[in-house]
Amino acid sequence: MFKLNFPSYQIPIKNKENKMLVFDCIRKKWISLIPEEWVRVNCIQFLINEKKIPKSLISVEKEFKLNNLKKRFDIVVYNRNGKVQVLIECKAPTVKIKQTVFNQISKYNLVLKSKYLMITNGINHYFFVMNFKAKKIEFIKELPSYEL
Repeated sequence: MFKLNFPSYQIPIKNKENKMLVFDCIRKKWISLIPEEWVRVNCIQFLINEKKIPKSLISVEKEFKLNNLKKRFDIVVYNRNGKVQVLIECKAPTVKIKQTVFNQISKYNLVLKSKYLMITNGINHYFFVMNFKAKKIEFIKELPSYEL
């Protein structure tokens, strides 16, 4: 699998009937090991291990509606009150992060109203904070660590 720009984590991988699978610790199931999934499970480990976010506050690939269309986010982190705090869009390492990806996460955030946004292809990571009053998105160096 691709070498990513995350710390190295011990992520369970297995071969079942000639199909490579990776364990998603949030969904608690084995998932087909495709490049985007590899980025997603590494990003989850980054959130848990580096940002100290409790697993119970992380949600993966849930459906929501945007203008009556069914959409699915990659990763969301909630605060203790159940409000979306971080919205994360994951892409495969071979996918360049272009304006279309920024547009996608911005559209999703019209509904989810997350304070922080992250876009990653496992190699390049982009972090933002929303300023809803000024209607601005500001680049930040990194996501803040979880606070109790």
